[in-house]
Amino acid sequence: MSLKGTPMEMKSINKKRVLQCIQDFAPISRAEISAKIKISKPTVSILVDELINDNWVIEKGIGEASSQGGRRPIQLFFNHKAAYVIGIDIGGTKVKIIISDLSGNIVAENSFKTNEYLETGLLSHISKEVDWLIDKEKIAQETILGMGVGIPGITDTISGLVVEAPSLNWFNYSIINEAKKYFSFPIYADNDVNVAALGEQWLGKAKNKNNVLFIAIGTGIGCGIIINNQLYRGSSSAAGEMGYMVTDKKDVKSNFKPVFYRYGYLESVAGGKSIGEKLTEKIRNQSEHPLLEAVKNTDLSAETAFKLAQAGDKIAQQIIDDATDHLSYGIVNAASLLNPEIIILGGGVSKSAEQILPNVREIVNQYLPSSVEIYTSQLGDNAGVLGAVSLFLREHESIIKHS
Repeated sequence: MSLKGTPMEMKSINKKRVLQCIQDFAPISRAEISAKIKISKPTVSILVDELINDNWVIEKGIGEASSQGGRRPIQLFFNHKAAYVIGIDIGGTKVKIIISDLSGNIVAENSFKTNEYLETGLLSHISKEVDWLIDKEKIAQETILGMGVGIPGITDTISGLVVEAPSLNWFNYSIINEAKKYFSFPIYADNDVNVAALGEQWLGKAKNKNNVLFIAIGTGIGCGIIINNQLYRGSSSAAGEMGYMVTDKKDVKSNFKPVFYRYGYLESVAGGKSIGEKLTEKIRNQSEHPLLEAVKNTDLSAETAFKLAQAGDKIAQQIIDDATDHLSYGIVNAASLLNPEIIILGGGVSKSAEQILPNVREIVNQYLPSSVEIYTSQLGDNAGVLGAVSLFLREHESIIKHS
């Protein structure tokens, strides 16, 4: 591949290639870098010296001597503490904030309930929390590169416009312009499930995979799609709305009524909210059940359904089995189209996903034309915030761009 550009552009490109090589293969010597990326040793040496002066690279110790003897080479390492990125995961119930180094190590974190600050200004409070974490960890302001944000709704990453995020009551809300009132550094925002997919690809089960499907199963069901190492967002930033899939034609015609604005069929039979509601309804129709009294005035949660099923409750088990079937058919449909290398199950329901994973794998591999790896999220609750950091590192044109 030939690269063309002005001398300054070429130097910048090569500098990034050298740094990327050090990130990927450290500890590594100057000579090894030259051989790997096909740039002359003198040029590599000059660029490495600049990266050391800029604090992106550090030298440590000495390597092994070559078989011919001679001086042992100095080993180079990426300085993952050269700068920091803030990751924000704005959820319908909770906002989580982290400060991460450039390798995804969390150096500070905090969270608060979303609804406590929705009326008074969510971003204003986020800025106070961020300032508090920076002061607490004594991080120099100039080492903060910027911030990535995950949002529970359709978000246009180019314009920074939240098209709709019903749980936040944000419609055509310009989050980037609003955030600029509080933050002086660059900010990037995307849908929370897209962001979680990036997190899993960066540091989780999908590491080194270029084609990934991340399915978040909570109240609703959505998925983040990575194709050829790029997020696929669709024509209007609304790709991945898997909860709208129809997995039972007869049922959707006779029984499906949207529970709230834009609530899809698959969500109504396999989402966390529907599992809890169906369990509650079934128990209320029983003449006797240990929880009959408890459900008179309140609905049970999906978490309760999974606990009951694990304890041997046949009603709960049947509801979970039905939901698992529908989810599996949805996965078959999505995977047939996209042919991912790996599928990751995340979101609230994924905390109990080990209970359903064997059935999901069995159904998916039975109907899918080619087998696929299916796992639960390795990052769990941190997929969103670490994904937000990854989003920033991918989108921001800086020396540490890693995509």
